[in-house]
Amino acid sequence: MPHKDYYEILGVDKKASKEDIKKAFRKLAHQYHPDKKDGNEARFKEASDAYSVLSDDKKRAEYDAYGRVFSGAGGAQGGAGFDGFDFSGFQQGGFEDFDIGDIFGDIFGGGRERQRRGRDISIDLTISFKDSVFGIERKILVTKTSNCEVCEGSGAESGSEMESCNACNGKGQIHETRSSLLGTFTSVRTCTTCGGAGKVPKVKCKSCKGHGVLRKEQEIAVAIPAGINDGEMIRLTGAGEALKGAVSGDLYIKIHVEPHERFRKEGNNLVTELSVKLSDALLGSDYSLETLEGAITVKVPAGVSVGEILRVRGKGIPNRAGVRGDLLIKIKVPLPKKLSRSAKKKVEELREEGI
Repeated sequence: MPHKDYYEILGVDKKASKEDIKKAFRKLAHQYHPDKKDGNEARFKEASDAYSVLSDDKKRAEYDAYGRVFSGAGGAQGGAGFDGFDFSGFQQGGFEDFDIGDIFGDIFGGGRERQRRGRDISIDLTISFKDSVFGIERKILVTKTSNCEVCEGSGAESGSEMESCNACNGKGQIHETRSSLLGTFTSVRTCTTCGGAGKVPKVKCKSCKGHGVLRKEQEIAVAIPAGINDGEMIRLTGAGEALKGAVSGDLYIKIHVEPHERFRKEGNNLVTELSVKLSDALLGSDYSLETLEGAITVKVPAGVSVGEILRVRGKGIPNRAGVRGDLLIKIKVPLPKKLSRSAKKKVEELREEGI
């Protein structure tokens, strides 16, 4: 039976570039690999044969000219079945630039293990509006797995010697070999007995039972920067969960800022309101305004308008460089609901003057 067209198998045009062909094969390899739950051995073998030809310039030229490859094209041209598939073809038949680990890493667990590290943890911290403006240092209590202070994370009792780990023969790593339809694969993982150190204590630490870590409550100082906003995160590297023989995780602190009854943030500016009597709005006056740093005197100019913004420079929120924004004061002029006879007469006189 004649084989299916290689271009059709990979779903690419006959003018497709080598990069397009590689992308198409990668997609099919992920989809049909036989070691996957929903894999398809025949479709994977078919795609592998097509890629081995179309990724090689010489073989592709022969295939385009004659519909077959004389220099050897894989199983579809009369070679052995999939059970005899030579995985070394990935280095010989145009696969030399293909990252096999990219395709099979999720199936076999990969040949290399990523750096071990402790678990990241997160907490919520509520601060006052004033502290969010000027910054503050807070101490928090966190219950987490930390390095044992008695043995300093070694797991050994004081004065005890270390000996070679029998589980990994002192190498700190465990090599596991697995076989599949594509051949034999070796994966490497950190030895859980020694935590990758290759050595274990002869006498275990009584405090942590030889684990090198233990769960406890720990006080941590947190420097909250000036100008932090509600919902922002602070990351403390290495302040997360500890893991024997590995890097500790990180601690993430989500900041919640309590609202203020008189102030709000607008970028690096602080915004508030000031109620001014009608007469003072017309004639001008000095007002005392209580700020986050104490009372200041605000000069209200004559003829100020309702909603007008008065700006006090340098009294706002510090940015990361320490430069402060401004204090913006929005003028409110509440009107009296009732007027005395004399007040009413004066207002009528103002109206007659066109005011």
